[in-house]
Amino acid sequence: MPLSGEAIRLMNYIDDVSVTLRRILTGVATLDDDERALVSEHLAQASPSAQDVLDALAKK
Repeated sequence: MPLSGEAIRLMNYIDDVSVTLRRILTGVATLDDDERALVSEHLAQASPSAQDVLDALAKK
């Protein structure tokens, strides 16, 4: 089944997010414990989350 331009565009966005997450993972090694806690809290509060997107994709 051929993909629409919109589906391809969205998959490219996902690839961009993956690149960003790899950069974040690399930076984590440079943080002290307090900074890790702050970044962790910030990520936990980010909205929308990857889970929000997965939930929207699962809806029919």
